[in-house]
Amino acid sequence: MLIEDSQYDKWEFKCPTTLHRPFTRVKHPTGPADLTLALLLASQAHLGHSPSLWNTKTQAYIYGIRQGVHIISLDATLSHLKLAASVVRGVSANGGLILFVGTRSGQDQAIVGAARRTGGYHLFHRWLPGAITNGEYVIGRGRLKAEPVDPRKLEFGLPPQPPVIPKALKPDLVVIMNPLENHVLLRECTAHRIPTIGIIDTNADPSLVTYAIPANDDSLRCVEVIAGTLGRAGEDGRLEREARDKRRNMRIAMKEIKAVDGKVTIRVAEHA
Repeated sequence: MLIEDSQYDKWEFKCPTTLHRPFTRVKHPTGPADLTLALLLASQAHLGHSPSLWNTKTQAYIYGIRQGVHIISLDATLSHLKLAASVVRGVSANGGLILFVGTRSGQDQAIVGAARRTGGYHLFHRWLPGAITNGEYVIGRGRLKAEPVDPRKLEFGLPPQPPVIPKALKPDLVVIMNPLENHVLLRECTAHRIPTIGIIDTNADPSLVTYAIPANDDSLRCVEVIAGTLGRAGEDGRLEREARDKRRNMRIAMKEIKAVDGKVTIRVAEHA
């Protein structure tokens, strides 16, 4: 039986606010101030892996074991997620470049949405090794193409211009949804002292990233909630930076207007 969009809207209106609604969390993500334990529980952020896959460095994040699965403490998830959100907001407010990475299937929509809100970049394919440590050569080699010579320039004796090699940009912060599959990227960030944020499950090493978020990295719902929250934090920082730049430009414009008015007054007085 087909369901119309109006029926979806009615169902969404009747749902309790504590439930996870994937069709609205992507378009309207939850901000850091509105995060709750009930939302994290509904997104399955508390489910870890089997104790046989346990990484002992995640001991501080584990609440216990239930039905053969490690349970992640949602109090730790909430506090670490808010800390990571404050870092993203600070970097965005200062004009930093943020890269969101999620290379697993189904993570692309959440990654793109977070990057657009922050005004940063996103990557949901395989990381190109050397893009940070040897970016000028790797990126330049991939995009360097021969351009046809303009005959009009030869008529005036102008030499042909060489093709422009794109400049490699180094991010100020990297947010990774699946650190286990991106060891090369993490090593490059460590070599260049780039801070990283990552979702750390019970089978991962928290020391791989600078700011760890203990949560279930296998759940798309959990990834959507975390990426959306970080995206909202970056959006708040971007809006704060734009408002600050706007006020600064207005002050500069007012000073220029006052300076011009002062010169006009002096000239009128001299002619008088």
